[in-house]
Amino acid sequence: MFKQTSAVVAMNLRAVPQRLGASSVIVVGIAGVVAVLVSVLAMATGFNQTVAKAGSPDRAIVLRGGSQAEINSGMGRDSVQTVLDSPGIRKDADGKPIGTGDMVTIVNLPKISDGSDSNVTLRGTGAKFTRLRPELRIVQGRMFEPAVRELIVGEAALKQFKGVTVGSRLNFRESDWTIVGVFSTGGDNHESELIGDVDTVQSAFRRTGFSSITVLLESPDSFEAFKDHLTTDPTLTVDAKREPEYYAEQSKQITTLLNFMAYFVGGIMAIGATFGALNTMYSAVSARGIEIATLRAIGFGAMPVVISIFVEALLLSLLGGIIGAALAWVFFNGNAVSTLGSNFSQVVFQLTVSPALVISGIVLACVIGSLGGLFPAIRAARLPIATALRAT
Repeated sequence: MFKQTSAVVAMNLRAVPQRLGASSVIVVGIAGVVAVLVSVLAMATGFNQTVAKAGSPDRAIVLRGGSQAEINSGMGRDSVQTVLDSPGIRKDADGKPIGTGDMVTIVNLPKISDGSDSNVTLRGTGAKFTRLRPELRIVQGRMFEPAVRELIVGEAALKQFKGVTVGSRLNFRESDWTIVGVFSTGGDNHESELIGDVDTVQSAFRRTGFSSITVLLESPDSFEAFKDHLTTDPTLTVDAKREPEYYAEQSKQITTLLNFMAYFVGGIMAIGATFGALNTMYSAVSARGIEIATLRAIGFGAMPVVISIFVEALLLSLLGGIIGAALAWVFFNGNAVSTLGSNFSQVVFQLTVSPALVISGIVLACVIGSLGGLFPAIRAARLPIATALRAT
């Protein structure tokens, strides 16, 4: 049986160039399915990685009670000081808590791609933020000075928006700001922001409150004590969350939407590709009816015939899957795109075609090929020998 199977499979594969048009239908159809699925899932993967990098287990973020995001949260200066006096917060060399009260607002900047205005997060932060976020480093220019209308811009925002290079001047709320530096935070969502001194930002936007308070904990285990103190303080109405938990919640809605788009569109295309493979393999079986019957008549069993057709469909699908995954990687991996975050500002991230996505796409291709080749293979095995030979 093994010798018969090997002989029939080899014969079928050698004949594939003679059926190049029909075989290409399977390869191209499945390549399209895999390319679309992998590229859309690459958006979800890239977005998740960008948001996840912003969270550290030894940092906690505090918002006004009931607020879902920084943009719709508001707290007074007294609340900030009360939070910073809580237990569980790491102290600097001077014995002062490492934490900042931030003011977050939205400004408009034109996109490089089409010149249309987009929402960009402007974050005013305190003097401790470099201690709070050691991953932030200046890659061009310098750090902004306090009490001066200066901003630094993230690398991701620099690639997406016009007029934010070092030395550029921006106008917000009838006040001019100078971009003095470009910063990197390792690819997290803060790289989509503009950052400046919190007191200066509050003054320019005529605000006195803060959107959030972020603190550096003594250790990840200190969070519960920190949170318990805040929730039992009658002067506060706040919610405290670990940073990874907060940013996971912020990304959940967009990730769900992207996954739905990928699987819905990819599912429809996969069904079409399966039917395409079925039709192609059925046509191949019909065209080779005499050949199959002759093999059966000279002693070849039904199982080698079944396996040969199944293997042909599977290999063509595998080829389509590899081509589709390769196209997605070449044209989409590393591309910078932006989407609205939960605060209605643009979050810039890179499409990430990970090895897991490539493997998933190829596995999907093999499943489609298996379904597309199974039933035609069974039909070939059941084809009556006498009926097929009489067709001559």
